[in-house]
Amino acid sequence: MMADIQKNIDWRLTRDSINSNGYVILPSVLTAAECDVLKQNYYSENLYRKTVVMERHRFGLGEYKYFDYPLPELITDLREKLYEQLAPVANTWMQELKIDLVYPERFSGMLKLCRENNQQKATPLILKYGKGGHNTLHQDLYGSVYFPMQAVICLSAPETDFAGGEFVLAQQIPRAQSKAIVLNPGKGDMIIFTTSFRPVQGSRGFYRVQMKHGVSEVRKGERYTLGIIFHDALN
Repeated sequence: MMADIQKNIDWRLTRDSINSNGYVILPSVLTAAECDVLKQNYYSENLYRKTVVMERHRFGLGEYKYFDYPLPELITDLREKLYEQLAPVANTWMQELKIDLVYPERFSGMLKLCRENNQQKATPLILKYGKGGHNTLHQDLYGSVYFPMQAVICLSAPETDFAGGEFVLAQQIPRAQSKAIVLNPGKGDMIIFTTSFRPVQGSRGFYRVQMKHGVSEVRKGERYTLGIIFHDALN
């Protein structure tokens, strides 16, 4: 079964890493068996509301499927428990950047906020890449309401199931060149990362740093990833 993320993760250190770097890698959040079930269910069409072929939209090369409500229990559990740990970080960010926005403490409140803004479509998804597959740098916003962090879990084993396909973060500091961050999580590992922007301490207070994410080219094999997004979509 999925590790108890409320008890088995040092959330103080996790929050420190997110604040300092804009991301954190958490090992073995899902078991190998749970990863394999999610991959096998990729072809169960009744679970999904929408399939996107990435090259048709110039998003990259590969495809992904958005889950439909009701979500699988494992994904619902992840969303709720992660959100409750991350909401205090998100609210601290809004305070530091002097943004008049307070995220609800509970995930049910976040979904209510989305519904009030006509964002009612589920956003958790599974992405599949074959040889040559990649994902261009982007941000997953989906509407006017969005949570400032999201997560991905690698469902395939690097160097065994696939090669290449590293997770890439691009950080844009104002009036400076972009910084690339390349991560290579193992099977079952989770990355929590910045959705759009985060605060960074400067000499005159906090300022916004924009961040995007993507996936480098897969050189061989197949790479599957589960994406956990906390806000819902307009369509």
